[in-house]
Parts: sequence; C-alpha cells; structure tokens
Amino acid sequence: MIELGLRPLTIQDVVQVARQGEKVELAQAARSRITATRKVVDDTIAAGTVAYGISTGFGALKNKFISAADQTQLQKNFLSSHAVGVGPAFSEEVSRAIVLVSANGLSQGHSGVRLQTVQTMLELLNKGVHPVIPEKGSVGASGDLAPLAHMAQVLTGNGDAIFKGKRMTATDALKAAGITPLVLEAKEGLGLSNGTAAMTAVGALAVHDSEILAETADITAAMSLEALMGTDTAFDERIHGTKIHPGQHAVAAHMRQLTKESRIIASHRDCDRVQDAYSLRCIPQVHGASRDAIAYSRRVVETEMNSATDNPLIFNNGEKSDILSGGNFHGQPVALVMDFLGIAVAELGNISERRTFRLVDPKLNEGLPAFLIQDSGLNSGYMIVQYTAAALVSENKVLAHPASVDSIPTCANQEDHVSMGTIGARNAAQIIDNVQHVIAIEALCAAQALDFRLPLKAGNGTKKAHDCVRQNVPHVQTDRPIQPDILTCRELVKSGQLLQSTQSQSIQSAT
Repeated sequence: MIELGLRPLTIQDVVQVARQGEKVELAQAARSRITATRKVVDDTIAAGTVAYGISTGFGALKNKFISAADQTQLQKNFLSSHAVGVGPAFSEEVSRAIVLVSANGLSQGHSGVRLQTVQTMLELLNKGVHPVIPEKGSVGASGDLAPLAHMAQVLTGNGDAIFKGKRMTATDALKAAGITPLVLEAKEGLGLSNGTAAMTAVGALAVHDSEILAETADITAAMSLEALMGTDTAFDERIHGTKIHPGQHAVAAHMRQLTKESRIIASHRDCDRVQDAYSLRCIPQVHGASRDAIAYSRRVVETEMNSATDNPLIFNNGEKSDILSGGNFHGQPVALVMDFLGIAVAELGNISERRTFRLVDPKLNEGLPAFLIQDSGLNSGYMIVQYTAAALVSENKVLAHPASVDSIPTCANQEDHVSMGTIGARNAAQIIDNVQHVIAIEALCAAQALDFRLPLKAGNGTKKAHDCVRQNVPHVQTDRPIQPDILTCRELVKSGQLLQSTQSQSIQSAT
C-alpha cells in the first residue's frame, strides 16, 4: 500500500501503481491539509469574495463573477468545455499514472478540492477504473487542461473509462466498480484540471524505462564488442579517471564487469589492431552522457510530481489564509527535461545501430559470415533487421526535435507562453519504444555473432546475456521469419529480463 502525503512520491511508486496495481491511500496528514484548505474555499464562496478560479470565470474570463448558486453548473461547464482532447487514448498504465500524480499533487493541500474528491480518485485506482484520456490537446501550460479534464469527467460519471479491459461510459464503469459519481463543487473543476499531471506521469514512466534501457544498452554493446573482436582497453579505469563525468565512470565500470574473464578478448590481446571504431571505443563517453541526462530527468520529474501545480494556490496556517495566483501549472521544467531525455535515449539508439551495422557487414565484422548467416546469398540472414534499426533511429531524429522551443499563445493572449511539455513527454516515450527495438536488434545480431565465436567463452556478463537471448530465440541456421524474434527480444529489453540475466546491479550515475 502506498500512502500519499506521508513521504515524497517516487518514480518507482508510480510504476508500482500504474503497472503492478499497487493500492493507494491518503495519509492522515494529507487529509488534514486538504480539509483545511477546502474550508478556505467554502468560506470564500459564503462571503461572496472575488477570488480567481473560485468565484470567477477562467483564463481571459477572470473578471466574470460567478455566484454561489452557479458553482455546480460552473464545474460541469468547465469540464465539458475543456475535455477536447483528440487522437488515440493513453494506455491504461499511463491513465493510472495520471490519476496518481494528479492525486498526489492535490494531497499537498493547496488546491482547495474536497477530501471526498481525492478519495474518489484513489477509488478509481484501487478498483481499476481507468479514464479514457486522449493523448493530444495539451499545450503544457495552464496545466494539461484537456487531458486532465477528460480524467476529471470520469469522476462525475461523464466521458468514457476502461473497466476490466472493456471500454464503456464512465457511468457504467463507476456503477460496475461500486463508486459513487461526484457532483463537483466550487474550485474543483479547475483544481482537477489545472496541473502538469499528464506530462509528468508520461515522463515518470519514460524515465523508468530509459534507466533500464540505458543499462541494457551497455550489455548489448559489450556483446557486440566481443563479437567484433574489440578490446577492453578503452574501459581502463585510468582513462576514465581523467574525465570525471559520473555516467561515463558508471558505464566503464559496467563494461569491465560484463567483459570480465572474456576468453574472446583474451584471444586477440596482442593483435595488430591499434584501436576500435568509436561505436565500440567510446561506449562509456556516449552511453555515460545519456546516463547523466536520464539521472537529471529523474530529479526534475520527481520534484514536479511532488509539487502543487494548480492555480490559484491556497495557503492556510490555521490563523490566516491567502489565495494566491501564480504559474505553477507551467510545464517548462518537465518540457525541457523530456526533450533532453528524448535526445539522450535517441543517442543510445544511434550508436547501437552503428554496432549492428558493423556486425552484419563482412568488411567490418572480423571474419564473421556476411549478414551473420551461413550460405549467404541463398540466405539474407540479418541483412534487413539493420534496415529496421536504421529506420527507427532516423524516425527518432524527427521526434527528438525539441517541443519546448515552440510556443503558441492561447486564451485571448492571456496565456501567451506555453511549454508544449506533454508533446515532449509523448515524443520521449515514443523514442524509448523505438530504441527498445533497436537494442533488441543489436542483441539478436550480437548473439548470432557470438555463436560463431564458440567455443571461445564470452565475458561473465555477456555470456549470461547471450544465454538469455538463446533461451528465448534460437540461432538462425537458414532464413526464417525474424520479426517475431525482434518482438521477443524487445520484451526481454523492455521488461528488464535481459538486464537481470547478467545479475548486474544498477550502476546509476549519482548526479
């Protein structure tokens, strides 16, 4: 059970709830905060005080006073007018992550929603009701308005939801799960929608997946290094002692661990090749830089998901209360790191594809058969899998264009700078998906190549990785459908199974 408001929410918490169905509840401290600030909202409405977002319209309509009698209709109108997302829906796991991150932001006790509202959000998670949230429509400031409005609608029995794998109306889903629909009161439509939970939730899962992917990229790189008769000299600790980027040190140490006691490397220790190509020799420098970028992304995303990202924010110390308008809904911090994360992971794919290219090219692969297949010509072997890798890394170059450098004014120029952070997060997630396939392709090719190096033993870690691949995908003797092998190996990469097979402990950079 994860208790919101007791300690900072972590990315691992998000993964446990979104993917593993971990239950969630509110800590007593969070309940007290939520109740205290809700009283401020109720008192403001009762007094007829003008306060943005509580007794007024929204955005450019901030000067329109809304009476207490119209508050329920205002919330209904707000969600109806703001739930305008388009495109495919986020996956169920992303939907769960959005609900969790949103609830955690509200648990900070500065948004003024009712305790009942946050508890109903947790009921959605605990009973498996997943709002259908279209991916497209957020500009990443004024919060993720469109996606979060779709989420909030489900609390009221409007919109659609997924329950037990079936899409249905929210009314039917809530009824089937035994959840009572809410009638939202003052400030709640805005409080539920005016935050960065969508981009942050996508970002949290993306950071988690990228961490697994970065370490797995080291493994496939080590397999390729050995298969290509490369040297481990480039990973010597003395070299990396002269350049103190933590990610570089972590990767060099990981490569030494993976290739330890390699009989393949020992077999050509005194050969006349002076040094390897960059895609082998510069693995610590390239992979390490991506590791550092991923570590930075983790810090920013975890900071954001433990923040109050609503507007206005309510502060109540028991004696005095204030309602303050600001801009915590602006997703610039997440926007920048999602662009950075996408670029960092794209580079893992770029260098991996270059190693795959070397493995299949008989002019570069140190005596391995052309395209890693016996009787090439009659058989094409792994020729075309490199095309797939090339297509994916080229697609990533388009997706890696920074979303955060764009801004289009909205809301009659009241909101004249926006972050496009949700676009950046979605792009980063797609890049990660693509690179999982690219790394899977390298794993397939490197395993095939290592077969040809037998009976020479690979390193301690690379042998275990090779065994993992072979337990799931057989050696290619003659041409057969390879696409299923790619999908199988991609699952080994994505799930962390290939990483776990090496019994490598996570060597995350400490930046």
